[in-house]
Amino acid sequence: MNFNQKIIFSDTVFTQEVDDEIIVLDANTENYFGLNKIGSVIWQTIKEKQVLSEIYETLLERYDVDAEVLRADLENFIVKLLEGGLAKVEEL
Repeated sequence: MNFNQKIIFSDTVFTQEVDDEIIVLDANTENYFGLNKIGSVIWQTIKEKQVLSEIYETLLERYDVDAEVLRADLENFIVKLLEGGLAKVEEL
């Protein structure tokens, strides 16, 4: 995955924070998704930063995790968002 892209959430996606988790509603499909604490942090970081390289660096600074493990986990998270129609990526 090219980390010199930005990720943009779909206009039809709405969220609600409940405790340390985020509930995501896709208004197109009416599907709900629950994000655990870590998934919620990634979601919030995406909202704040948008650029994948900045998201990655922010999470790397925040968590004591191997860089390659984080990269793989972030890529997996992004792929699931894309496959679910919850987001898209654009070139910078």
